[in-house]
Amino acid sequence: MFDKILIANRGEIALRVIRACREMGIASVAVHSTADSDAMHVRMADETICIGPAPSTDSYLSLPAIISACEVTGAQAIHPGYGFLSENARFVQIVEDHGLTFIGPSAQHIRIMGDKITAKETAKELGIPVVPGSAGGVPTVEDAKAIGADFGYPVIIKATAGGGGRGMKVARSESEMERAFMTARSEAKAAFGNDEVYIEKYLQKPRHIEIQVFGDGQGGGVHLGERDCSLQRRHQKVLEEAPGPTITPEERARIGKICADAIAKMGYSGAGTIEFLYENGEFYFIEMNTRLQVEHPVTEAIFGVDLVREQIRVAAGQKLSFTQDDLTINGHAIEVRINAEKLPEFRPSPGRISHFHAPGGLGVRMDSALYDGYRIPPYYDSLIAKLIVHGRDRPEALARLNRALGELIVDGIDTTIPLFHALLQEKDIHTGEYNIHWLEKWLEAGGLTD
Repeated sequence: MFDKILIANRGEIALRVIRACREMGIASVAVHSTADSDAMHVRMADETICIGPAPSTDSYLSLPAIISACEVTGAQAIHPGYGFLSENARFVQIVEDHGLTFIGPSAQHIRIMGDKITAKETAKELGIPVVPGSAGGVPTVEDAKAIGADFGYPVIIKATAGGGGRGMKVARSESEMERAFMTARSEAKAAFGNDEVYIEKYLQKPRHIEIQVFGDGQGGGVHLGERDCSLQRRHQKVLEEAPGPTITPEERARIGKICADAIAKMGYSGAGTIEFLYENGEFYFIEMNTRLQVEHPVTEAIFGVDLVREQIRVAAGQKLSFTQDDLTINGHAIEVRINAEKLPEFRPSPGRISHFHAPGGLGVRMDSALYDGYRIPPYYDSLIAKLIVHGRDRPEALARLNRALGELIVDGIDTTIPLFHALLQEKDIHTGEYNIHWLEKWLEAGGLTD
């Protein structure tokens, strides 16, 4: 087992890893930019080291700075958290070349799943169901129109190196194809330096279902059920829950086994998430995230496992501490992402926290790096907290979420807390009758101003 782990991240996820390290008796090293010198993860770690100025390109994304920090502190392994360098295959290779351990999958698996076309081809080879679409990149508008005519409209054009909704456009007819195709390529080039796109059939009212998987890199693999992440704005999740309110035990067992078998066959090591669009009882692969997800706490809640601890164990060469038969769902969990944003525009709202009070009580977990007087810097993602609740069933979890939101206080800045108060007044939220388009349609209809 490792003696010391460096955490190449910040905020609540850095704290999350620090806590797991402390419980395992492992020393932690927090890296930070000059803007984060007073951040909570810096206060909580056993050691800290400044790796650069505020811009993430000069600090949290600086490979030389992070490797140097390991050498200076004597850390043997690096936990990337999520975001930043967590899915950067080149970084993983450099870490290994320096005799260090990356707490996550291999560079090869990150590379395969980081390219949307290669990922889809790999998924098909592993027996994972995929959305009908182009066999590879689509070079011209004429090719795009031919594919649209073949599969039927609507279709969606996606950047092969994409993510977060960038380089993604829908064409509902041939007349819309040229503009959508050119716009997607332009956005892809600007965002990722790669304008290659591919095309898939566009499902009308799907849900976003993701399967949590875990492999030990030694032929062992399990799934930990699904999370429903259908409440999204601009392809960004705002609420996640587990298990999915519309997934039957039979569907869970079927798709779960497919995913677990796939990662075992790959020899995959660590945590991963295989993401699907789900419609009319069918699952369609869209991508695999080769890292821990923001929403991992809801899975931890219903299965009673520590996914970060398991990541560290597997990276140290140990086998999984549980088998598929050990994993039984207990109750229902919901997570809401609280951002420093001003509603209804969702405009970033950094600033000083004048007062912070976290909710508590049975079945309530608050993952946050906030404290009274903390100044949220304007340089990074606006996520400032995750509120997770766990109940015996979905109605109890929703009631507990409502109660916990009422206790939560974040003064001094604007946040998205009012969004969740409003959502909990909606019948569709309580019945679970929503899809990936529901939230944007609700916002367009004035849901926040009614």
